[in-house]
Amino acid sequence: MGLGRNVLLLGTAIMMTACEPGPVLSVIPVPKQVEAARGSFTLDAGVGIGLADASDASLREIAELWAVPFRRGAALPFPIGSEGDIRLAVEPEATGVGAEGYRLDVRSDGISVVGTDHAGVFYGLQTLSQLMPPGTEAGIGSTSEGVEIAAVSIVDEPRFAYRGMHLDVARHFFDPDFVKRYLDLLARYKINRFHWHLTEDQGWRIEIDAYPRLMEIAAYRDETQIGHGSEEFRGDGERHGGYYTKEEIRDIVAYAKARHITVIPEIEMPGHAQAALAAYPELACTEGPFEVAKTWGVFEDIYCPYEETFVFLETVLTEVIELFPGEYIHIGGDEAPKTRWEESEYVENLMQRLGFNDVEQVQGWFIRRIERFLNDKGKRIIGWDEILEGGIAPNATVGSWRGVLGGIEASRMGHDVIMTPYSHLYFDYYQSEDRENEPFAIGGFLPLDTVYSYEPIPGPLRARDASRIIGAQANMWTEYMKTPEHVEYMLLPRMLALAEVVWSPAEKKGYEAFLGRLQWHLRRFDALGVNYRPPDR
Repeated sequence: MGLGRNVLLLGTAIMMTACEPGPVLSVIPVPKQVEAARGSFTLDAGVGIGLADASDASLREIAELWAVPFRRGAALPFPIGSEGDIRLAVEPEATGVGAEGYRLDVRSDGISVVGTDHAGVFYGLQTLSQLMPPGTEAGIGSTSEGVEIAAVSIVDEPRFAYRGMHLDVARHFFDPDFVKRYLDLLARYKINRFHWHLTEDQGWRIEIDAYPRLMEIAAYRDETQIGHGSEEFRGDGERHGGYYTKEEIRDIVAYAKARHITVIPEIEMPGHAQAALAAYPELACTEGPFEVAKTWGVFEDIYCPYEETFVFLETVLTEVIELFPGEYIHIGGDEAPKTRWEESEYVENLMQRLGFNDVEQVQGWFIRRIERFLNDKGKRIIGWDEILEGGIAPNATVGSWRGVLGGIEASRMGHDVIMTPYSHLYFDYYQSEDRENEPFAIGGFLPLDTVYSYEPIPGPLRARDASRIIGAQANMWTEYMKTPEHVEYMLLPRMLALAEVVWSPAEKKGYEAFLGRLQWHLRRFDALGVNYRPPDR
C-alpha cells in the first residue's frame, strides 16, 4: 500500500446504525459513560468560551489552545471571557470521576466541560472536537451557518495513569517541528507520556555543555546501512545526524506540558553507547578508536564502570535534569553485552572489591549507583526489564518489553511497571504479512487488531500486584524510518488502538465497534494532512 494517504469523503462525527437507535459517537478512546439526549447545539461565529474562573491562567491557556485550529480555518472565532456558550470549569467534586476525568454536556442551550482537574478539562475538549465534522479543525466543510453537534452527556476518566508513546530520534533524527506534530497527535487521543529516546549507538541527540564532542562527533554518522543490520554492509553514502539544542528542548517540553504530556528523556547506559564512545573513547574498557555506528544491532563496546565514567554520566544527567521537570529519567539498561567487562582487568578487580562472582552483578551495581544519584536529585528511574538482572535498583520502575514476565516479576517485587511488550506494542513491526507492499521495516507482524486486543494486566497477578501496573506504552524504533510520513504511517491508526487500551474501561472495548468509530478519525487525518495506513477492513 506504500505511504499514500487513503482519501475519504468528509462526514460527520455521528453515525447511525440500523440495529441500534440513536447516535453512535465516534469518540476514541471510547468513554466510560455516554448518554444521548434530544436536540443539538449549533456552533457558529457567535459562540464564545466562558471560564468559570476568569483568573485561572491554566484554564485560559487550555481554552486558547483548543480554539486555535478553529479560529484559523473554520470561521469560529471563539472569544474567551467569563461568559460563553461553552463553559469550562475545574470542579473536582462535580464530575464524579477521578484524576484527569471530565464531564461533557452538550445541550441545545450550550456546552459544559467540567474537569476534575485541568487535564480533565483538556481531555473533555479533545472529546468535544471529535463530536464535530472531521474537517472542522482544518476549515473544511464548515459554513457561516455553523456546525451542529448532537446533544449528549459524557462522563469519562482514564483507566491507567501512564499512557505512553515513544519516539526514537537517535537512529534517525527528526526536527523539532515534527516532534511537536507527533505530540499533537498524542494529545488528541489522551496519551500523556512521551518517551523521547535521545541517545544510541547511531547518534547522540541532546546538547550537553560540559562535553562538546557529543555534539561535534557523537551526533553524526558518516553514512547509514541500506537494508537490515544482519546483512552484508552497504552504505548510503550520506552523512546523517543532528541534535536538539537546550533552547529547542525547553520549547518542546513546554509545548508538551501545555498539552498535558510529560516528556521522559532516555539516556542509554551502560550499553547502546557507541556514539558517546566515539566522542570520548576513554570511557570504554578497550582503547578504541570507535565510530558512530552506521549499522543496526547490538554492539559489544559499552561504558566501562570507571569512576571517570560515573563523573561523565552524572554530569550529563545533571544537565538533563535541568531540562526535564518530570518525575522520571529513563536510563535504558537493555542489551548490554558483558564481553568487554569480562575481558577487563579493571572490572575483575572491581568485582573482587565488591564481592561479586557474576559480571551481571556489575550492571545491577551500575544501575543502582545511577539511581541513587538521580534519587538525590529528586528523580526516579525507568529501565527496560534487563535491569531486573544482577539486582534491581530499589526504587526503579520497569518497562517490560521482552514479554509480560518481567512485568509480573517486577510488580511482585513491589516495583511500578509499564507494560510495553514487543508482541503487541512495537510499532516498528509490519502491519501486513504482505511485506512487498508495505514500507521496509525491521520485521515482525503487528496488525491493528493485535494492538487492540492487548490487556495490560497479566492474568496471574493478585490485586495488590496488579495495582503496580501503572499503564502501557507503545514504542516507535526508527532504524528503518527516515521520514515523518513513514513514522506517521507506522503510528496510525495503531496508536488509536493503544489509546483505547490504556484509557477506556476494558468492558467498554469491542474491536468491531472500534473499526466503525475509526472511520471518522481517518477522515479527520485526511482533513489535517496526516499520513496513516488504511485498515485492511
